[in-house]
Amino acid sequence: MDDTSIFEKKIDPLYQAGGALVAVLLFDIVGSAVSAGADDLVSNRWPWLTAASFLLFFALFNAIMSATSQNLMKYWGRSIYSFMGLAAGSGLLAWAFSGVPIGDAGSYKWIFFVITFGYLVFLSMIAFMKKIVEFAQKEEWTKPRLKNRK
Repeated sequence: MDDTSIFEKKIDPLYQAGGALVAVLLFDIVGSAVSAGADDLVSNRWPWLTAASFLLFFALFNAIMSATSQNLMKYWGRSIYSFMGLAAGSGLLAWAFSGVPIGDAGSYKWIFFVITFGYLVFLSMIAFMKKIVEFAQKEEWTKPRLKNRK
């Protein structure tokens, strides 16, 4: 059994987004099947909820995984393109399964906007923390020098 943490593994952002998109598709299919059996159990906005949920999951997971990347700029580029693809793909799936465009899906347009803004903030925070840790590891820490006050 492999005891390495999932955060030590290098998972490409394209695979992360692809996995999230497959999960959106599966949840949409299950939601449609449940809705076909009982109309009052699943709302017609279920696909939009699924899309927003997995977009948020990708945003958090991807931002955390960026801390272990060797080349942060390359990872960021792939991450942002993957996020845009996941947002577009999950939005199209939600529209196809619900028949409701995002403008008519209530607050989901704003939820997508907030998740996108939050994702960029998460990525920036992780990058900033990574730079601080790298700086701290390079510094030689000695005992602080006292200033002579005369």
